[in-house]
Amino acid sequence: MTTPLDELIALLRVADGAGDRFVGRSEDLGWGTVYGGQVLGQAVLAASRTVGTERAMHSLHAYFLERGDVAQSVEYAVERIRDGGAFTTRRVVASQAAGPIFNLAASFQRAETGFVHQDEMPAAPPPESLPTELERLAARVATYPPKMRERALRERPFDVRAVESPAEEGTKRPPSRLLWFRAAGPLPDDTALHTALLAYVTDYAFLGTALLPHGVTWLTPGVQAASLDHVMWIHEAPRVDAWHLYAMESPVATGARGLVRGRIFRADGKLVATTAQEGLLRIRRA
Repeated sequence: MTTPLDELIALLRVADGAGDRFVGRSEDLGWGTVYGGQVLGQAVLAASRTVGTERAMHSLHAYFLERGDVAQSVEYAVERIRDGGAFTTRRVVASQAAGPIFNLAASFQRAETGFVHQDEMPAAPPPESLPTELERLAARVATYPPKMRERALRERPFDVRAVESPAEEGTKRPPSRLLWFRAAGPLPDDTALHTALLAYVTDYAFLGTALLPHGVTWLTPGVQAASLDHVMWIHEAPRVDAWHLYAMESPVATGARGLVRGRIFRADGKLVATTAQEGLLRIRRA
């Protein structure tokens, strides 16, 4: 039987086009536009298809240019910028019928050794002691738009367990949060796939961290929130079918934009990746 994780992997695996061009399907998660994690994950796999497996992606810098249309597929054009002795650089432009919707620059590196240090992992209760996302959502989905409500209670490709209770309208909180995540099933030994899935899940709930001190959520009438860019630095080869702790914080919001930063730790405390994102945050008054 096909699982939600199988379906996500099939969604992210782009099909061959002409030359260094690839095509990905789109999925509607309920809000009518393409989820940013989808194009991130598909672009990671498109770029990786043009690089040998001896080099792994260590950083990506992406910009979301236009809202993606869920009714259309996405074409990914990969440009081979550089193939050096230790590093490889690729540029990816994602387009739909009306033009580019997203671009990404990615760097790959062959394995090397060097200096080592890292931040300590924040203290957090073990994931097994926390309610699942579906358990938390069961009492809240009545406030969701109908199409999103139906999807919200489906099984997920990732098991996500937040340390804190969900944000509530009218309640102001410090702009930081912790959540555990892992893929909802075993995965093959494919570093590019694990990296694509990591890119996919790191866009989830990220920008909302910047709304916490303002007592609003993305469902608050008049609130407009959208990712403008996304950055990820990969420090260790990810293995997303094991538990990871995502520590998120927002140091600033100003000028109708909010900045969020994240650190992703393995359960044993190893820092796997660092993320950052700036997003549009507007409140439209009636």
